[in-house]
Amino acid sequence: QVQLVESGGGSVETGGSLRLSCVASGYTYRRNSMAWFRQAPGKEREGVAAVFGTAGTSTYYADSVKGRFTISQDSAKNTVYLQMNGLRPEDTAMYYCAADYPPKAGWVLSPSKYNYWGQGTQVTVSS
Repeated sequence: QVQLVESGGGSVETGGSLRLSCVASGYTYRRNSMAWFRQAPGKEREGVAAVFGTAGTSTYYADSVKGRFTISQDSAKNTVYLQMNGLRPEDTAMYYCAADYPPKAGWVLSPSKYNYWGQGTQVTVSS
């Protein structure tokens, strides 16, 4: 059974940093994409960052986080990370990890590409 477990959320002030982790179990990384999404109250879920390609060497970021967030993965640990620096109040949301398993066609930041989701971890940024 595939499971994704996120951790690392919390409350910080503007300009602060957090590192989110997502541990995947129940399958082994191959060429699956992994991504982070977020959803604020009353808003649609949006893609934040994705890691994909052979050995997870390719990444893609939403314009809103480019230059501030970094996605990475440790295949040996089946873990994907999201380092978030320069946090802003508009980054406040529930953050979800998603696994593209089995692989599906589609854009790496489209929620429809991903079959498995974690339970989410809350990030709150105060001004």
